[in-house]
Amino acid sequence: MVWIVIGCFFVILSVAAWLAMFPDARDAAGEVWARMLRRGSAASGRLRERASTQASDSGQILRNKGTRYVRHMSRNKYLFIAAAAMVVLPVALILGLRQKVILDGGVDPIPVASSSQIRELLEGENLVPPEPPPPEVFVEAERELAQLSPTARLSIAAPEQIVSADRRWEQIDPDFKQRVLAIYKVMEGRGIKMVLVEGFRSAQRQAELAAGGKATRAGAGQSCHQYGLAVDSAPMRNGKLQWDMNDAWTRDAYFLYGQLAQEAGLEWGGQWRSIKDYVHLEQKSQCRAARRAAGAG
Repeated sequence: MVWIVIGCFFVILSVAAWLAMFPDARDAAGEVWARMLRRGSAASGRLRERASTQASDSGQILRNKGTRYVRHMSRNKYLFIAAAAMVVLPVALILGLRQKVILDGGVDPIPVASSSQIRELLEGENLVPPEPPPPEVFVEAERELAQLSPTARLSIAAPEQIVSADRRWEQIDPDFKQRVLAIYKVMEGRGIKMVLVEGFRSAQRQAELAAGGKATRAGAGQSCHQYGLAVDSAPMRNGKLQWDMNDAWTRDAYFLYGQLAQEAGLEWGGQWRSIKDYVHLEQKSQCRAARRAAGAG
C-alpha cells in the first residue's frame, strides 16, 4: 500500500514538473483539454465523423511535439536531473528513517523493533536472565511511590508492594521466560534496560493485591502470575525504575515493550480496557489452560 501511494505521488509530481518545465507541453495539454470539451458538447454523430481525422491530426501533432521535447530535454538535462532528484530524495529519506521513533523533549530516539529479531532470538540459543539490580533500587522505588498523591499515582505504571515481590526467574514457565528475555534483549539493543519487578505470585499475595483493587482485580487462582505465566517489568534509567507515563521516554519505552510482546505472541496489560497495566505481560492461552487444569476457571 505504501508503494502504491509513493508511486502515485511520483507520477503526479513528474507530470507537474513536466508541465512546469516545458511551455509547449502546457500549450498542448491546454489544447487537448479544450478539444475534449468541444467534442463533449458536440453531437455524437459529428464526433464519429471527426474521430479518424482528429486522431490522425493529434498523432502528427504529438510526433512533432515529441521531437521538440526530446531536443528540449537534451538541452536542459541537468535541470531535469535536479527535478527528478527533488522528487526521489525526500521519498528515499522517509523510507530510510522510518525505522526510528523520535521522542519528545530532545531525548534519544527509540528505533522501532523488527519481528524478525524476536523470531531469530527465539529460534537461537537459550537466553539467560540478566543480573538483577541491587535491592536498594526496589526499596527506593517503593519509597518514592508511597510519597505520591492519589492524583499523581494515576499516571504511574508501577505495581503494588514492589520490595516483597518474587523475582526468581526459575519460577517462571521456561517457554514464557524465553519470550520475555527475547523482548529484554531487543530492548537492550535499543538502549533500554528492562528489569523484572515481579514474576511468580502466591495465592495469598494475589488475594491481598486483589483486595486493594488498584493493581489487579483477579482473585486467588485467577492471575497468570500464579502459574509462572506472567511478569511485571519496568525500564531502568539513571539507576531508577521508570513508571511515569507522562514522561516521553518512559511512555515510548513501555509502548515498545508492548509492541514486542505482541510480536513474541504475548499479551500486554497496556492494551486492557479496565485497568491499564503497562508493566504486565502474560501468555494468555497457556494461562487459560493452566487455570482450567487447576480447577480455577
